[in-house]
Amino acid sequence: MVSTYLSYNLVVRNLKQSLTRVADQTQVARDAAYYKDNIGKVKSLDEFMKNDRLYQYAMTAYGLEDMIYAKAFMKKVLQSDLTDSSSFANSLTDSRYRDFAAAFSFSSGDKAIAQTTVQTDEMVDLYNTTIQNQSDALAEETRYYNIAIDSVKSVDDVLNNDRLRGYVFTVFGIDENSWSRETVRNLMSSDPDDPNSYVNTTWGPRLLDLNSRITQANSEISDATTKIADYQTQLQQDGADVADLNAKISEQQLIVSGRTSQITSYNNSIAAINNYFDLAAAFDFSADGTVPSGSTAQTADKKSAMNELYVLANPRVTPSAALLNKQYFEQKVASARTVDELFGDPFDRRIFDFLNAAYGINAIVPSTIENILTSDRDPDNASSYVNMAGSKKDAYLALMNAFNFKQDGTLDTGVSAQTADQTKQTTNYYMAAYNDKDDAADEAAIKQYKSGLTNVTSLDTFMSTSTVYNFALKAVGLDPTKVSTLTIKNVLKSDLNDPKSYVYTLKDDRYVQLAKAFNFDAKGNMTTPLAVQSTVAITQIAKDYIIAKTKFASSSEKDALRKTAESEAQYYQDNIGKIDSVSELLADRKLMNVVLTAKGIDPKTVTDDYLKKIFASDLNDPKSFANTEKDDRFAEIAASFNFDAKGNVTRLEAGTVQQRGQLLETQHKYLQQTLEVQQGEENAGVRLALYFERKAGDITSAYDILGDTALAEVFRTTYSLPDEIANMDIDQQAKLVEKYMTLSELSDPDKLAKLLQRFTVMYDLKNSGGTDNPVLALFSNSGASISGDTLMAIAQLRSGY
Repeated sequence: MVSTYLSYNLVVRNLKQSLTRVADQTQVARDAAYYKDNIGKVKSLDEFMKNDRLYQYAMTAYGLEDMIYAKAFMKKVLQSDLTDSSSFANSLTDSRYRDFAAAFSFSSGDKAIAQTTVQTDEMVDLYNTTIQNQSDALAEETRYYNIAIDSVKSVDDVLNNDRLRGYVFTVFGIDENSWSRETVRNLMSSDPDDPNSYVNTTWGPRLLDLNSRITQANSEISDATTKIADYQTQLQQDGADVADLNAKISEQQLIVSGRTSQITSYNNSIAAINNYFDLAAAFDFSADGTVPSGSTAQTADKKSAMNELYVLANPRVTPSAALLNKQYFEQKVASARTVDELFGDPFDRRIFDFLNAAYGINAIVPSTIENILTSDRDPDNASSYVNMAGSKKDAYLALMNAFNFKQDGTLDTGVSAQTADQTKQTTNYYMAAYNDKDDAADEAAIKQYKSGLTNVTSLDTFMSTSTVYNFALKAVGLDPTKVSTLTIKNVLKSDLNDPKSYVYTLKDDRYVQLAKAFNFDAKGNMTTPLAVQSTVAITQIAKDYIIAKTKFASSSEKDALRKTAESEAQYYQDNIGKIDSVSELLADRKLMNVVLTAKGIDPKTVTDDYLKKIFASDLNDPKSFANTEKDDRFAEIAASFNFDAKGNVTRLEAGTVQQRGQLLETQHKYLQQTLEVQQGEENAGVRLALYFERKAGDITSAYDILGDTALAEVFRTTYSLPDEIANMDIDQQAKLVEKYMTLSELSDPDKLAKLLQRFTVMYDLKNSGGTDNPVLALFSNSGASISGDTLMAIAQLRSGY
């Protein structure tokens, strides 16, 4: 009979070849082919459980043959959410159940979805980053403008340069989508001081006409308001014709409403025309649109004013804008002698917004601020404006005390609107609070975005859900009011794995970012996300990594190691979703080391070049590099990632209960289990050795060995300990394990091999059939005999273990 030692070594000497021989067996090959061909067709847990061939194959792969009958129990295992520490599978002490649940995606399958939680978090981060970068972007555009504007020779040079034109249009509120080149060119070539210039002859009369219309409309409103008051008085008189009077009131109210709308329209037109005059005044082009000889398009003062207007034109108050507002306030308050002068005529919105922000007043109408500044300062006057402010009294009082105006809005002789300390305090308040309103708006926008996503079930619903559409475009730096909806539709229908798809023809990374953030197919339907790994795989790797880094730590160092491991695992979970290609993955060795460690592989032993070969392998080709390597774990690692043949991330396969990595690992485990069973039929010792070798990487403490009868048998046999010690107190048994074994050495392939060599020898000695200790037979004339290869093995152990 061939010894256990020799039989085991024949198997493990070339384990890959041994597994291949098993795979080539007719029945094994038939079962494997059936599983591979049919597991992808399964759409539900019930369907899987009813297919006995698939179910039994998977149960066998994970060493759960003895539980095949317990379908109700196993169904609960497969329904477990492994991200929930209290789920059924996670609550079981036997890790085989957790491993089995992790091999499938019944509870957390990757389904078609408009945007995953990871994508949503990334979009929110992108939105916040875009907001934070706005100040830098404004500074860069200003830098470019100041350099480029000095070199232009004509108006056309400005209008033909997208960045210069955009800068000018932003300052003067001109719509890029509807501007007239002729109009803008003529305006920029006009001299407002020349009564015969284009701006004065074309837009001056229109301005006068609009002001006249406003005067007329106000007159009609006044007349209608008087009539309404008169009619309402008549309604109170006895015998009044109520129906007739109400009809007349309604008629006059319509006049008021109509004229008010007209005035709003006229004011908008006036504002636009005033911008035209400002545009004409901002440049020094000749009437023919050229720069006069020896001059530039703008003087230094005009360019500086343009820069300030550009910063202030941004809808958000950036740090640069806040500094400009601070400077503006300081200048204005230093010269103001009355409240009216402080606020100006017409009303100065910048001062109003400045004080609103500084003191948190949140006033809507100018009169609120003015009333605070002119309130009676007598604290005992209960009817003063400030004292009647209720919950806002403290804020009102702080603002009032920041100025020195009297109740009539004037100042005493020799008294300034603010002392230096008051101005310093006011500006400090403003600089601390200038962006509070924007921050609150951002929080509301994020909340509305996440809420709106629940209604997005297709590209059409995305386009029609404004809170989602606008937020998404702003997040990538696109202006929803300036981008064609057709462009956005085509972008989101693009195939990101096709370099010729529409999104790449735009040559603008903002559109690529937008396309990556959502999951729509060419028809506008939801599809699965572009994901480097499934959520199940990511969660499992993070868990396995923490276990691997802490499993042999002493009690004094375990907490610190766990904290570090959890941080590194979190880094993996936070960043793996950002990977778009194999090259990006390999460039972040920190990520790759987490994967290798989680798989029980020492990262120091694996080079980048080796990993490149692994990831370049065709896993469907049994002769590919990864599939012919001795260690199947590398093929399993490659399979757990979702890269296409070019090394780019692709979309997860929808509706599958096993992703590629899960399938490959199941197939490998089935072959390993089958090999162990077949070897055990010839020699139980070989099966025990193979089993211990496979489980060694999962052992984290002595209790893992004692809790597994097969592992405990290997331990006792290896160190010639009697079976009766299994009846000892469990803690005493654990001390014995720790006395004889250094558990951390189980992760060392060479030391593990020596341990199992010793086991195979001792197994034969224990089961040689004699009643005396077989080792003693070497030194006596007893009839017991030991095979030659066993004697050789003992000699090797004496010299090398």
